[in-house]
Amino acid sequence: MAKDLPDAGKPPATLAGIEKAIHECRRCPIGFLENQAVMGEGLKKSALMVVGEQPGEQEDLAGKPFVGPSGQLLDRYLVEAGIDRRQVYVTNAVKHFKFVWRGKRRLHQSPTGKEIDICRFWLDGELAIVQPKIVLALGGSAARGVLGKSVTISKTRGHPLPQEHGPEVWVTAHPSYLLRLKDEMKEQQERLFRADLAAVAERLGELAE
Repeated sequence: MAKDLPDAGKPPATLAGIEKAIHECRRCPIGFLENQAVMGEGLKKSALMVVGEQPGEQEDLAGKPFVGPSGQLLDRYLVEAGIDRRQVYVTNAVKHFKFVWRGKRRLHQSPTGKEIDICRFWLDGELAIVQPKIVLALGGSAARGVLGKSVTISKTRGHPLPQEHGPEVWVTAHPSYLLRLKDEMKEQQERLFRADLAAVAERLGELAE
């Protein structure tokens, strides 16, 4: 089923090349669904890269990352933290929208670990080009895409995870998680999310000195 990569050894050396290649990629079943690949966007060289799980339906239709409710919530919290999204490169661990049909509706499905691992090839290509100082992974799928292993958000959030090679990695919840919560749990998780972004903003300032 899988379609061979244009270069099995390494991804294209430009963002434009990666974008073209992900539209042609059929390495996992998600690429065979009725969707389109969604490339990351932002500065070619950015100190901060934000990585989500995968495009949602609105991102799939628009062909742009983080334009739906989760993206709008992320934008709000970035502003609160003093981070200008125009200075950030945003992307996803998985480049296609995974879903199942329910009548005429497409319902989101989470990618499997194997699917995330397969798509890491493209994320590594983006990282090599953008060369961020910090990567902020939103949720467990994003963290696996960046780190190559699963982690527990509650145990890893709030502090950097230094890598032997590459940028610092920070892990927090995905904004879509906040949208599903109510009452006290929502307030608690919103406080944690704000604190995580504030810590990232502070660290960006330190690295810029």
